[in-house]
Amino acid sequence: MITGKQRSYLKSLANGIDPIVNIGKSELTDSVVNAVDEALNARELVKVKIQDGAECRPKEVCEELAGRLNAEFVQAIGKKFVLYRQARNPEKRKIVLPR
Repeated sequence: MITGKQRSYLKSLANGIDPIVNIGKSELTDSVVNAVDEALNARELVKVKIQDGAECRPKEVCEELAGRLNAEFVQAIGKKFVLYRQARNPEKRKIVLPR
């Protein structure tokens, strides 16, 4: 569980990144889950965008993804949301959270 201070720090980092995973009309498929999982392994912080044609709700999709991938919800703005998961290997950690 991340603290409010850590969440604020992650929000500031997420401000400068573009969405790298898009969720379309087929909504939350296994391939989307795998893509987000791989992105979290590589980057730790991932921004996801739900395309305009999709009928899914960002908050519900975000909660489901976070639960399935053991990730932390950082923020949701409109149809974009940000997830964070610390790298399992300490040598591969790119983000150092404040205490």
